[in-house]
Amino acid sequence: MEENCMDTSGVNSKACEVAPVPEADIAAICARVGNDRHRMLDILREVQDRYRCIAPATMDMIATETGLTRIEVEGVASFYSFLSLSPKGRVTIRLCDDIVDRYAALEGVVSAFEEVLGISIGETSADGAFSLEYTPCIGMCDQAPAAMVNDVVLTKLTPESARSAAAALKAGTPPEQLVSERFAELTPHERAVHMVDNNIRHAGEVLLGPVPQDAGLDKAAMMTPAQIVTAIEDSGLRGCGGAGFTTGRKWRFAAGERAEKHFVICNADEGEPGTFKDRVLLTERPHLLIEGMTIAARAVGARDGILYLRGEYVYLRELLEEVLEDRRRRGLLGSDIHGVKGFDFDVRLQLGAGAYICGEEGALISSCEGLPGEPKTRPPFPVNRGYLGYPTVVNNVETFCHAARILDRGAKWFHAMGTEGSHGTKLFSICGDCLNPGIYELPYGHSVRDILDMVGGGDAAAVQVGGPSGTMIARDSFDRKLTFDDLATGGAIIVFNGSRNILEIVEYYMSFFVHESCGYCTPCRVGNVFLQKAIAKFRKGLANPEDIDYLKDLSGTIIETSRCGLGMTSPNPILSTLKNFPLVYSAVTKPNKDGIRDTFDIQSAIDGARKIAKRRSYIFDRDFTQ
Repeated sequence: MEENCMDTSGVNSKACEVAPVPEADIAAICARVGNDRHRMLDILREVQDRYRCIAPATMDMIATETGLTRIEVEGVASFYSFLSLSPKGRVTIRLCDDIVDRYAALEGVVSAFEEVLGISIGETSADGAFSLEYTPCIGMCDQAPAAMVNDVVLTKLTPESARSAAAALKAGTPPEQLVSERFAELTPHERAVHMVDNNIRHAGEVLLGPVPQDAGLDKAAMMTPAQIVTAIEDSGLRGCGGAGFTTGRKWRFAAGERAEKHFVICNADEGEPGTFKDRVLLTERPHLLIEGMTIAARAVGARDGILYLRGEYVYLRELLEEVLEDRRRRGLLGSDIHGVKGFDFDVRLQLGAGAYICGEEGALISSCEGLPGEPKTRPPFPVNRGYLGYPTVVNNVETFCHAARILDRGAKWFHAMGTEGSHGTKLFSICGDCLNPGIYELPYGHSVRDILDMVGGGDAAAVQVGGPSGTMIARDSFDRKLTFDDLATGGAIIVFNGSRNILEIVEYYMSFFVHESCGYCTPCRVGNVFLQKAIAKFRKGLANPEDIDYLKDLSGTIIETSRCGLGMTSPNPILSTLKNFPLVYSAVTKPNKDGIRDTFDIQSAIDGARKIAKRRSYIFDRDFTQ
């Protein structure tokens, strides 16, 4: 095949030759998943890994093998940021561009890589050896700056260590040997902890303290499905991803659906900037996670499960596959688990490919089905009709781990921890301007001030609770409680000291949402572009008081009319800072001299939104350009 590629100026001006992909290779890749169109993401990931891109001729072959059209294959291939229609380098370096990394001196790290490799961000070297690019949060905010080098993670980078790593790569050192010269001899768990520190600062009673293996499953095997659901309900366990829906009710709804099949899916796609708790559980408690999924399967009558692992956590793939195989070997997955006739359940690992939106359960299900990761219209809800149209339970890593411990120790034990309406413990991912970033397992009910005292964040001026889609609070709110009824959070807490620019943080978060929108609905696709441009106007000192009303009105429209949770929460960085940091906005606003308010160039914003979404919508054009 022949693909166009960029020259060093970024202009698409010359062709680079790539060896043709043999049809037999593509046929074999597709055959490994039974030519199943629902496994399209697996197929495309293997093609990308082996051939560095997904060329038009390759997409034609995949379409033939899976019975799809070329446009259906291309729709998936063009959706995910880790898949590319043009050649990437044999070594692709993705530098995390999260706001925490930026404040940890990312700029010097970037300069070091660019200098040694002789390419700039967004470019591929002329010899096809290296690609250098930015990527959003990779779940390493407690050890920033961080980067992915193919499937290897590098953390705590400095300009010096980045320069050394780049020189070694240029000299032909495999990425794995940047971690350890003995990399091939290490176990999967040893490889993971060599790359990434767990940073467990406080181990609580439920998840990170001593955990007997499969004690919950042992008890579940002797209970009826209804008894399991009742135990989870009585415990007060709520979903740990942020929304907080009662876990037992979700399981009961799914169990009550009459259907030929039921499914259990673990959402391990924690893409919210500042969140990294599931990374630690996947590393240190993988058996507990699969135990919890197996208990859920017993409760709802599922025979099949999917563990959806975000693409940024590819370094954990071998560890998780090893755990699954070990459990199959010991009769803890497969047929007649624990000798209980008919208790059949197994789990397959589904690797994502760089799409924040797949953290939304409908988009995650679409991705598992081999489709672009676009949210589904609700109702019906997944518990009614989810994966492949069957009742599906979707919970995150922490929730399943809690469920296993509840079956072991009992509902009353778990219910007694925390506060009314917020029971048990919570894993908090804490990073930013503090002395001790990392993971803290604490009962619900601690105040933000308590947390700051623990982590060494005494000079905090602002705290982002719940990641960008959560709430940013000021010092006068530090006594608020971390509970579902006050400050609800999936776990992310980012500390900012008084030297940080609030509007710079807000603008970054809005750029993140613009980049990560799936592009399906107009309010999210276009509205967030407008919000981002408006914040840029404030930062330049060009805003007037009327622009504050504009921000509020547009934010309200986006929240009310967006299709999924991304659009419904994307204005939160603006709304929470308008409420809690009003002086920041008033300090940079001024009345127009002639009383005429500046306006945005709508067509320019639309063109920008089209480019980001990589598509052109007829409805979108009709609504805004006629």
